[in-house]
Amino acid sequence: MASFDVIFIGGGPAGYVGAIRSAQLGMSVAVVERDGLGGTCVLWGCIPAKALLESASLATRVSHAKDFGITVGDVKLDFGVAMKRSRAVSTQNSKGVEYLFKKNKITWIKGNGRITGKNSVTVTVDGKEEKHEAKKAVVISTGSKVKGLPQIGLDLNKSTVISSDEALILETAPKTMAIIGAGAVGCEFADVFTAFGTQVTLIEVLPGILPLEDADCGAELARSFKKRKIDVLSAAKISDVKVGKSSVTMSVEIAGKKQSLEVEKVLVAAGRAPCIEDIGIKELGVQLTDRGFIKINERMETSAKGIYAIGDVAGPPMLAHKGQREGVVFAEFLAGEKHVHPVNYGNIPNATYCHPEVASIGMTEAQVKEKKIDYKVGKFPFSASGRARTSGETEGFVKIIRDAKYGEILGAHIIGAHATELIHELAVARENEFTVEEVDLAIHAHPTLSEAIAQAALDSLGKVLDA
Repeated sequence: MASFDVIFIGGGPAGYVGAIRSAQLGMSVAVVERDGLGGTCVLWGCIPAKALLESASLATRVSHAKDFGITVGDVKLDFGVAMKRSRAVSTQNSKGVEYLFKKNKITWIKGNGRITGKNSVTVTVDGKEEKHEAKKAVVISTGSKVKGLPQIGLDLNKSTVISSDEALILETAPKTMAIIGAGAVGCEFADVFTAFGTQVTLIEVLPGILPLEDADCGAELARSFKKRKIDVLSAAKISDVKVGKSSVTMSVEIAGKKQSLEVEKVLVAAGRAPCIEDIGIKELGVQLTDRGFIKINERMETSAKGIYAIGDVAGPPMLAHKGQREGVVFAEFLAGEKHVHPVNYGNIPNATYCHPEVASIGMTEAQVKEKKIDYKVGKFPFSASGRARTSGETEGFVKIIRDAKYGEILGAHIIGAHATELIHELAVARENEFTVEEVDLAIHAHPTLSEAIAQAALDSLGKVLDA
């Protein structure tokens, strides 16, 4: 038996960041991870998907090269090469986490972990069991997993009905694909496969795509997708699913009208479920939320003493950066640090990396209305931005929702080029309680895309200059 101060079960963004911070604070740390370090984000999610999206973006921009005075020969798209690069980037990131573990003297135990007592973790390695002691804490950071839609006949078979996991190892792009679920994952893969020649049908049961984002952003993205010949079907019902060896057929009903659809592959992107099976939490009486996630308090403590949970397994938003912050906060509380800043769950940015990108912070306009808050909206289109015109990326806008009386930034929503980078000015502003007036007082360089943020702030005050 090896003894550590803290043992993390799961080496994804929450687990590896929590482990590194714990080690920095002087604790002895082990991480149990059966796959490569980095978890879903590095191996099967954020990193490889964004690498593919870069390939998709380059393919799209090359097709418009003539507009910039550059004539190229015949452009050949090779999805297999893009995929190979994607996997290489993923592996490189995972190796980077390994390096950080060695640097911080963190022990990586390769195997399946199970909590077998308040201070005990049993790890199965090559069929053999090892017991390890966690003197201060056991942290569950097992993340989440993809799920199919068996209720409508779309069980994942890894052949014609696939998840994002299988989509990230396809050697060729199919001719036709239906993507079920138009959240961030669905929209990103719609972008990728369309860029490589797949005819994509994007199907969403709710009234609009990107249903967690502000409705204006979802509507703008739907318009952009339709320009790219993506068939966007919202408020849709799927029935009569027949899964074959080389294709899938189904009926899709919209506003009472049914249409038949046959595709080579169906990508199910309709959510994820927490990985809580066979890790020993039931035996220890760890409480779950109504939605099946592990229930925690602001210190990341579960209902069982000495057992903590962070990341996707502890509930939405199921985002890598949320889990990373939880890992840091857990470590600092456990180490007895003074003035630990709890996770501000109301100020976690959302980011969708399709083209145009979508990013947001705070409340949507619908949520503000629901709370009956008196508000004003400021909006600035990238079509009026000098920098956006120079790059030929004029789709989208910045939208800021402010409190009518004091100018507090209630929510901010950006759709357009580099939206996922631009949103952080507003994340910092909200975290420090800056008003829209204070955003405007910060002089923004010209010409930049960031000027659109200042102009949207001015527009919310009725003072916009450039539109």
